[in-house]
Amino acid sequence: MKVIILGAGQVGASVAESLVSEQNDITVVDVEPSRLRTLQERFDLRTVTGSASHPSVLEEAGIDDADLLIAVTQSDETNLVACKLAARMFNVPRRVARIRANAFLDNQKILGPDGFDVDLSICPEQVLTEYIAKLVEFPEALQVLDFADGKVSLVAVRSYQGGPMVGLPVKEIRAHIPNIDTRIVAIFRRDRAIPPEGDTVIEVGDEVFCLAAAANIRQVMRELRRMDQPVKRVMVAGGGNIGMRLARALESQYSVRLVEHNKRRCEFLAARLNQALVLNGDATDEELLGQENVADMDLFVAVTNDDENNIMSCLLAKRMGARRVVALINRRSYVDLLQAGQIDIAISPAQATIGKLLAHVRRGDVVAVHSLRRGAAEALEAVVHGDRESCRVTGRTVQEIELPAGATIGAVVRGDEVLMAHHDTRIEAEDHVIVFVTDKKTLPRVEKLFQVGARFL
Repeated sequence: MKVIILGAGQVGASVAESLVSEQNDITVVDVEPSRLRTLQERFDLRTVTGSASHPSVLEEAGIDDADLLIAVTQSDETNLVACKLAARMFNVPRRVARIRANAFLDNQKILGPDGFDVDLSICPEQVLTEYIAKLVEFPEALQVLDFADGKVSLVAVRSYQGGPMVGLPVKEIRAHIPNIDTRIVAIFRRDRAIPPEGDTVIEVGDEVFCLAAAANIRQVMRELRRMDQPVKRVMVAGGGNIGMRLARALESQYSVRLVEHNKRRCEFLAARLNQALVLNGDATDEELLGQENVADMDLFVAVTNDDENNIMSCLLAKRMGARRVVALINRRSYVDLLQAGQIDIAISPAQATIGKLLAHVRRGDVVAVHSLRRGAAEALEAVVHGDRESCRVTGRTVQEIELPAGATIGAVVRGDEVLMAHHDTRIEAEDHVIVFVTDKKTLPRVEKLFQVGARFL
């Protein structure tokens, strides 16, 4: 697939890294030559320096025969104009734009065919807000992801000493919770994937990915983790777009305090939030955190646009007694370094955002993609089409499907019914199949399984 990415910032670079590893033809456009040089040194891709909204720059990037345009510059207007040009002047089949402003997002006419011809709009701030809100709902989890319109949940938890399943083989989980069907789809031990065979023993500190019907997920988590007290009090550091959206999403159900250093921004936030308490100050100020009883907080979330401030405020809040701390960190090297240390969860904005975009890139009828473990693994939801002759999945049991190593079929959703995938589960046309892939190099082979042959079409 020939893909043109406009913007070489955090999201653009992450998208390029993800797609170039899957043998796509990638060209990245940016006005900043130094960003492009960094990408060229790391990956096998083309770069073009110039404005993403200029037709001549797009032509130089090879837009005439591009299959997909991904516009993720810092400017909404640039992204919109680029999509319009791609549709009307160059007939690019698919166009994706990153949009931040609600004025654009709330009016589908602006984004639709009569407007700027955007096939898919992505708002990173909203994606991150929903991501963090799930972590508030499930404070024991490292990651919580939904599939099949919320019917199925995938959670990542770190097993602890004394957990009912710790020290036992995976196959024993059925005996522990006989009335609930669940599937352990992956285990990571010291950053290495361990195949979750029936005899695989779960050890203390393992990162375990469990798949179950959404209604049963808490019971499954209890087998691996001590369940925390429900979150009641949340402190948010940073009153930017993400902080404001998060406070607005949480304030009706939780006690929320929002710390912002800019006084004028505080006045703006206070006028737009109904119940959250807005505080003017520095989240790295120990005296302020003490006065605001950070020790009583169930969750401290740092979402400023400064990685170092997020890290330091989280470390300080944790030392002062906050039960759980979450930091938003743009630098990927920082995320890998800090995860599972004193900071409970380090979130990469680019990796949290990329899943929605990847669903638009995957071959076959892929309706949802989630990037896992900072991009090292992936979970996808694919819809099965065709018949036994035209598709390698339809009409076959799980054990008959030639899955590559590291790929696991975790669940099948058939209408409103959720089936955990076992060796004898038969997959039918129009089923939604959830696949976990620990090695992204095998993704093209997984996608090919779900593609329908031309004879059926």
